[in-house]
Amino acid sequence: MLELRSVTRRFGGIMAVDGVSLTVARGEIAGLIGPNGAGKTTLFNLVAGSLSPSGGAILLEGQAIESEPAHRRLARGLGRTFQIPRPFPEMSLLENLLVAAPQQTGERLLPNFLAPRRIGAEEKRNIEKARELLAFVTLDRLADQPARILSGGQRKLLELARVMMADPQMILLDEPAAGVNALVLETIVTRILAINKRGVTLLIIEHNMDMIARLCGRVFVMASGRLLAEGAPSDVSRDPRVIEAYLGGAAA
Repeated sequence: MLELRSVTRRFGGIMAVDGVSLTVARGEIAGLIGPNGAGKTTLFNLVAGSLSPSGGAILLEGQAIESEPAHRRLARGLGRTFQIPRPFPEMSLLENLLVAAPQQTGERLLPNFLAPRRIGAEEKRNIEKARELLAFVTLDRLADQPARILSGGQRKLLELARVMMADPQMILLDEPAAGVNALVLETIVTRILAINKRGVTLLIIEHNMDMIARLCGRVFVMASGRLLAEGAPSDVSRDPRVIEAYLGGAAA
């Protein structure tokens, strides 16, 4: 589903991502772990299109995407969430999802005059889909409330529903457990598993190793911008190089 070939990213004299190569299979839930400053989020930004690589290739389903903007990658089925969700605070939860619906006919001026029925039917389908997704993430009772009232954990759930509005084939999840209480975390875990059962591939940055162990059959470990180790969570947690990276100050 996703392949990185010797991907690098420099910021001046700093090599934030240093020749990373990895593959994520279709239908897999894979983890990306490492100490703070290891380059994980930079790598996500390179894959999602927020940053351009200094070198290397990024392939989605065999197609090179490293030169494409983020919206083109989303159209190809690559979605992502952020460590700190930033919904539109004064818009309702429902409205926050509706703005994420892709390729809406009503976004163009002329169809609003030439095909109002078509646009109305499309908007009705999007509303139904958005309400279904809010129910899926247990936020349906708050559908018409402004997003500013949500807790940090509920914002994570809203972000998960919002990325699903685009019908992604693969999702990059950036620390879905960060700042989340145990009850909401359990909901997030079950929803991630349910999304995966729908055939969606996931790559997850996460520091919560219990969550990684529950979700991921395979994890990649980064340190100082490089891929340090790869394998099952139980194996990499015992790897001396990984232990040194976390405890020995190997982070960049």
